Amino acid sequence: MNTNLTGKTGILGIIGWPVAHSLSPLMQNAACVALGLDYVYVPFPVAPENLRKAVDGLRALGVTGFNVTIPHKEAIVGLLDILSDEARLIGAVNTVKREGDRLTGHNTDAAGLITSLQDDLEFDIKGSRVLLLGAGGAARAAIVGLCRAGAASVIVANRTPDKAERLVADFRSAFSGANLAVSPLDILKGDQRLKDVDLLINTTAVGLGGTTFDGVDLAPMAPCACVYDMVYSPALTPLLAEARRNSLRSANGVGMLAAQGEAAFSFWTGCEPPNGLMKSRLMAALGGQDMLDNEVYSK
Repeated sequence: MNTNLTGKTGILGIIGWPVAHSLSPLMQNAACVALGLDYVYVPFPVAPENLRKAVDGLRALGVTGFNVTIPHKEAIVGLLDILSDEARLIGAVNTVKREGDRLTGHNTDAAGLITSLQDDLEFDIKGSRVLLLGAGGAARAAIVGLCRAGAASVIVANRTPDKAERLVADFRSAFSGANLAVSPLDILKGDQRLKDVDLLINTTAVGLGGTTFDGVDLAPMAPCACVYDMVYSPALTPLLAEARRNSLRSANGVGMLAAQGEAAFSFWTGCEPPNGLMKSRLMAALGGQDMLDNEVYSK
């Protein structure tokens, strides 16, 4: 971290509740130091009831930019001056940049996912058939990223079917070139429809603390199919363990976390962070695990 702070040091940060566990300061400060940039990145714990006051305060203090994490990604939308096209489409913001006196909201989650799929799994998204688990904010970002990258179809499976139906309905007109559909979550239980899935993505928190989807059986998936779990923890998630049992190429979300952070860094500073630096710092903090070459690990 930059320890030579002066009155000219640019302030970057992250707001969330809680936020003490965030790994963003680790990777963002590493990039600032590596490039010799006079910035410091700090966490700001902001309770939901204080969000408006916090945004006003960050604006008044002249911070260069900040990340936004749970539970503020959607709530902050109405407090900003401008939204990028992706942030407006997703309905959530994870990166804010100060431009003069105005705050612009971006969403780098979609781009981060696509970058990770390409780098960590060498997955070709164009024309692919994707099964998406979950129908929350992360699923919205995933659909936007996948459809913009040329996925042929995205099937959403969620414990609450009505929520999945609403999610798909939100995007059908925006992405008429992709087949968007809904499936019961039982598709995970060895359903033969899995043989037509090129990529399975978990966008939910299932997998944290040993939680799992009931009766997961990925045996029908084709040998060339891939599994991606956005969950990151020191332990292997049950979904990724099942992928390993079936010799499926798979990865967790550490690459996505790094890639969305790299995109945010570029927005704020105008500089590209050193290639691979953020990811290597994250992996070192989480046990230094490799995610490529058909090895299945969790952050």
